[in-house]
Amino acid sequence: MQVGQLITDMAQAAREASRGVASAPVAQRNDALLAIRQEIISSRDSLLAANEADLVSARRLELDEPLIDRLALNPARLDALEEGLEQVASLPDPIGAIEHLRKMPSGIEVGTMRVPLGVIAIIFESRPNVTVEAAALCLKAGNAVLLRGGSEAIHSNIKLGELIGRGLAKVGLPTASAQVVPVVDRDAVGALLNLPEYIDLVVPRGGKGLIARVSEESRVPVLKHLDGICHVFIDRDADPEKAMAIAINAKTQRYSTCNTMETLLVAREQASLLPRLVRAMQEHGVEVRGCPASRSAAPDILVSAEEADWGTEYLAPILSVRVVADVEEAMAHIARYGSDHTESIVTENSETAARFLREVDSSSVMHNASTRFADGFEYGLGAEIGISTDKLHARGPVGLEGLTSRKYIVKGDGHIRQ
Repeated sequence: MQVGQLITDMAQAAREASRGVASAPVAQRNDALLAIRQEIISSRDSLLAANEADLVSARRLELDEPLIDRLALNPARLDALEEGLEQVASLPDPIGAIEHLRKMPSGIEVGTMRVPLGVIAIIFESRPNVTVEAAALCLKAGNAVLLRGGSEAIHSNIKLGELIGRGLAKVGLPTASAQVVPVVDRDAVGALLNLPEYIDLVVPRGGKGLIARVSEESRVPVLKHLDGICHVFIDRDADPEKAMAIAINAKTQRYSTCNTMETLLVAREQASLLPRLVRAMQEHGVEVRGCPASRSAAPDILVSAEEADWGTEYLAPILSVRVVADVEEAMAHIARYGSDHTESIVTENSETAARFLREVDSSSVMHNASTRFADGFEYGLGAEIGISTDKLHARGPVGLEGLTSRKYIVKGDGHIRQ
């Protein structure tokens, strides 16, 4: 069978299955997640064997070690998968409740109800744990899901797809509610992007190349972020110790995440803090690149920041630093070079903080907190499907609520419009 026909058949089956999972009571959806968990527990040896086949292939192809690490499953990661399924099952039901019901002058009552989106396609790379995490979130929110992982994880993903299908069947939900695309052909991605009659939303998770391709080619709405160029601004009224702790954590707690600080902006009045801050960054192995003013304030900055640095997501122990006149110039810099992901201001001035929170147009804006908090778990969402820097439908970390939509509910008692 041709790839395009395979994907069309899978998407059509998902559309049909979506009605069943959308109408399933929450207890049945929760039971499905727990049944999938039990299947993973019972099949650990065969799952690890499938993953080993992927690892052998990855090493033979001499893939980068960080990618191989993301690809690997081990007992600890399987423990985390099983715990994650249990956690999602324990979350409140995101669909069905009527909200904001109010009586109108005509006598009718109007409210909204959260409803599933329908069919979601998740296109991702490397990490096979995403297969289970994405399926769990979509199913809990009453959606059917198509999962297209990277070629490097095909054996792991196919095996996980089998286990997910078994779990669904055990509780009487359609197995087509969560399907793994079983082919590595790149045409499968193109096919998924061109089926708006069956697929309601595409979520790409991976590198810039993947996300750019999906954004450019998709005829289906896309939920994504392309870059994570995050900023911390140390205001003139910042507490120096808070500024030190926040900046160091925002950069060094983990380098490869989209919510890691890439540019530090420092008010002119706080430039005297830079020598100590730069030394602390360098002690963590961070290469600091600075504007002329920052290099003058901190001679330990040995590398000049070029124009390209301000718009670069390093995902590495590299930091660009710029001294600015005030909050106005800081916000202008963020507006020009930022990626609408996450920005933080460090200040004890409540008026300045309020202005920054109000005027900076990013999906997460923070006051006296590290950008590393921009995460679904830290926001109390329980889990996330990804982070969106778009403005329509969902923005910021996308949890269960972001995988739903709203419809209006109207209640009357024989009311007619005059």
